[in-house]
Amino acid sequence: MTRTALFCLFTLGLVACATPVKSPTPAPQTAGEPVKPATPAIGTTPAETSVEAMPVGAPVDLVPVPFETARADFVRDTAAKYAIAPATIEATLAQAQFLDSVVSLMSRPAERVKPWSEYRPNFITASRIEGGRAFLATHRDELQRVQARTGVPAEIIVAIIGVETSYGGFTGKTRVLDALYTLAFRYPRSGNPERAAYEYKRELFFRDELAQLFALGREENLDIASLTGSYAGAMGLGQFMPSSYREFAVDGDGDGRRDLFNDYDDVFSSIANYFLKKGGERGGWVRGGAVAARAELQPGFAEFNPETWTPDYTLADLAQRGYRPLDPVAPDATATLVSLEGSTGKQYWLGFQNYYAITRYNNSKMYAMAVYQLSQAIAGKEIPPA
Repeated sequence: MTRTALFCLFTLGLVACATPVKSPTPAPQTAGEPVKPATPAIGTTPAETSVEAMPVGAPVDLVPVPFETARADFVRDTAAKYAIAPATIEATLAQAQFLDSVVSLMSRPAERVKPWSEYRPNFITASRIEGGRAFLATHRDELQRVQARTGVPAEIIVAIIGVETSYGGFTGKTRVLDALYTLAFRYPRSGNPERAAYEYKRELFFRDELAQLFALGREENLDIASLTGSYAGAMGLGQFMPSSYREFAVDGDGDGRRDLFNDYDDVFSSIANYFLKKGGERGGWVRGGAVAARAELQPGFAEFNPETWTPDYTLADLAQRGYRPLDPVAPDATATLVSLEGSTGKQYWLGFQNYYAITRYNNSKMYAMAVYQLSQAIAGKEIPPA
């Protein structure tokens, strides 16, 4: 569920000389089984696992570094940055194992992009809606407290947990230490020169997440060798990476700890805090604000597909492009335009600031729409067909 924004948090736009980086000499491996979610995973990578955008002109050193050197540098740098004894880091890394299953899952070919009519039924089902209503009813008091304090609706928080981990039913079985160790030092290389810079930065991203795992363990008094999560190292009911855990997790019940595995007060407060804080300069969740509204494209106008999900367009701007809202919209609202391939043709939506806030969790227009519509269904509101 880290940094400036999924694909801002989760993409890398680099132009650099690209030389494939050789993988380090394989270490002894364990028979790790590929993680198979109980429900379909959204997107091709979990939330919080892509490389951050790099500053324009940032240097990219693609010269291969031997594994032993990279590991030694990691111990030295992590110890210095987070004031952890090198011997402690060494002792923990001695327990870490490379997992072929993690390499296989991270390097699998991207699936074809499904249209909305095929995507939505994976996540908005009768059982998931009923499960969300039951989960909300069970935790209503905690969720209402968080909603009152932050302005993030209870049903949105529940929908995130439903989409990410089936309401906590599947939070991942891979040891986080092994997942991050594997991706930090053995990130899969395609051999494609055009992807070399991207893959190198991906490896550095996971190396930083591994370092932050050590910091997290010290700060929260966690045994990091015992934590389990996704094959990419995301943890807990909301699937936070270590950096996001450190930056956005909240002690919701005031017990002095931030527990995103078992403490529902902390989980709910942390997801809400992520929505509030993750938007950066653009801002996060707006209390009482709309998420999305249906729209139609007037005849004779070309379809508009913005490159980003920032809600930068006034209603007048969109009207000039031929779009008219079908639902009531505040006259001073700004939005982005979302086009979806529905079962009966194109669907058009206006996505407002709170829609943008959902995309900070996963930079996908369909992910954000699935979370929104699931939240509406959980709240007992009618949602349009896929």
